[in-house]
Amino acid sequence: MRVAFLVSGRGSNLEAVLAAVAAGRAAGITPVLVGCNRQGVRALDVAAHFGVPSFTFARAGFATADERDGAIGQAMAQAGAELVLLAGYDQLLRSSYFEAFGGRTINIHPSLLPRHGGKGMVGMAVHRSVLSAGDPGTGVTIHEVTADLDAGPIVAQCRVPVLPGDDADALAERVLAEEHRLLVETLCGLAAKSRAPATVWQGQRSLSVHS
Repeated sequence: MRVAFLVSGRGSNLEAVLAAVAAGRAAGITPVLVGCNRQGVRALDVAAHFGVPSFTFARAGFATADERDGAIGQAMAQAGAELVLLAGYDQLLRSSYFEAFGGRTINIHPSLLPRHGGKGMVGMAVHRSVLSAGDPGTGVTIHEVTADLDAGPIVAQCRVPVLPGDDADALAERVLAEEHRLLVETLCGLAAKSRAPATVWQGQRSLSVHS
């Protein structure tokens, strides 16, 4: 399965996937391209370290956001990507992207959607929201990307407990570890299923996984 990535910052989820591929722990996954909406971020260094081509597409370089998103979709299609993963990508993709790229696009989010999703729910804001709500647990969600923010069908989820004394930093650290695990596990499962459509796969520690 040829996988491309959209990133915005440090690229820890990107790194988890590329490291798994390099170590032979992600059979069936071929990284083909990394796209980033910011210059000079760590994620671009991660892509370079693992030898994956990358490109940047700052909003200022396009007349409109629709034009930018169409260009992103075209780049993914031209790279031959079958699946695009939003790995810490902090922009909403517009319809022009989906018109240009006809493959599958998924996102990873650090909560149990639909809780703590939607506008403004990125990074530490998610974990602060979980703690403010007094939730006994949180988790990780991988879901299909649609025009509605954080609202696409769920592909996989796993739970992470909120522990007594947790602050946002401590919670974020435990959630991130599960993001890395679930992401690699889910991509491997999707790759296996793409090779053998009749095979039913379920993540070993996931609440739910859907093809």
